[in-house]
Amino acid sequence: MSTCRLNHPLLPLLRRFRYAHRGLHDLAAGVPENTMPAFRRAVEHGFGAELDVHLTRDGRLVVIHDSDLRRLCGADRRADTLTAAAFAELPILGTAEHAPMLEDVLPLFEGRTPLIIEIKTDGGNAAPLTGAVCAMLDRFQVTYCIESFDPRVLIWLRQHRPEICRGQLSCDFDHDPDCGLSVPVRYALTRLQGNILTRPDFIAYKYADRNEPALRRCLLSGVQEVSWTLRREADLLAAEREGSIGIFEHFIPDPKPISKR
Repeated sequence: MSTCRLNHPLLPLLRRFRYAHRGLHDLAAGVPENTMPAFRRAVEHGFGAELDVHLTRDGRLVVIHDSDLRRLCGADRRADTLTAAAFAELPILGTAEHAPMLEDVLPLFEGRTPLIIEIKTDGGNAAPLTGAVCAMLDRFQVTYCIESFDPRVLIWLRQHRPEICRGQLSCDFDHDPDCGLSVPVRYALTRLQGNILTRPDFIAYKYADRNEPALRRCLLSGVQEVSWTLRREADLLAAEREGSIGIFEHFIPDPKPISKR
């Protein structure tokens, strides 16, 4: 018996696209990750996009990957301690761009390509953050699914918004002792043990860790795989030949997966 929910009606549409990781960014061209120009480029090239969402101190939804802002903004602060106004003043990776709010990104995708939205929890904010993201998405005509490393996000969706296509993010945490997670949590996430509670519609697993036995067992049951992050076209093609949806970066492939040409 599968611990995943199979055949969500949105999956056939999601399979028709390739997804630009944090938008179609190119720092050398002044287009950093998770910024408005990166998302515009993705749409213009016919790609879906993956993006990350945090909750700000004043309850807004900021599109940024890292909780710790030192890499992206040169600021020794955490994303959940800043207001939306503060984010507007912080340049991303030394460019003129700043982290946008989710409400500013979503109109770019209305009637266009799909979004894979990763919810990035900080501490115990899974419920308010997930609820706020869903409420925001309800305001726009966008095609989307939601994923997270945090099983509490998927549990909330299962309980409150079961119609939304949801995915469990994971990788081989056993070999990542510096990830900040306890050994039991790393063990459980690597082996997808939360699936019995979360019932994901897809598993988004790190491509380099694709031979993890727990993932292979899930795939045998028929669940959809999403592969991240693919930085070579050869890997993108190989993942798609195995039936996976690809999230790519650092190159520009054909916008259509090989099965849809």
